[in-house]
Amino acid sequence: QVRLVESGGGLVQAGGSLRLSCVASGITFGSNAMGWYRQAPGNQRELVARISSGGSTNYADSVKGRFTISRDNTKNTVYLQMNSLKPEDTGVYYCAVSWTNYFGQGAQVTVSS
Repeated sequence: QVRLVESGGGLVQAGGSLRLSCVASGITFGSNAMGWYRQAPGNQRELVARISSGGSTNYADSVKGRFTISRDNTKNTVYLQMNSLKPEDTGVYYCAVSWTNYFGQGAQVTVSS
């Protein structure tokens, strides 16, 4: 059974930082690309960042230079470091196993202006 558990969300002022973590189980973590998605109220879920099994990364244009995705295969964990946060970054952030329908339960991130 695949399980993805996010943590680290919260409320932060614009310009602040947060780090999201996602612990995965039930998969061969090191062999899978992992991604972070977000969904703002009234919007569709969108890809924020992805990291391949080999560590290659790609980002949505809206977060390039501000967010960093990383992984620790020894801990079955993927991270999303979010800096210089903006109110438009507000939403529910989901960890996912790339190219599958496996998503976590989501972590709320709220950025106040």
